[in-house]
Amino acid sequence: MTDEDILSAISKVEDLGGMTGNERLYATGLIEEFESAKLNDKEKAKRTLRWLKFDETSITKIIL
Repeated sequence: MTDEDILSAISKVEDLGGMTGNERLYATGLIEEFESAKLNDKEKAKRTLRWLKFDETSITKIIL
């Protein structure tokens, strides 16, 4: 999945700020993509979390 695909999936969901992190990944359909990126492309995983409005402290804890 390209960055454009990820951004497109995110743009289709309203009010991400009112959701938990897991809810954001689920609502956008990005759970599997994120888990794959977390294992194989940490920078992509970080970008995805930033676009999903995760704070930097959380991103650091999630992407170890």
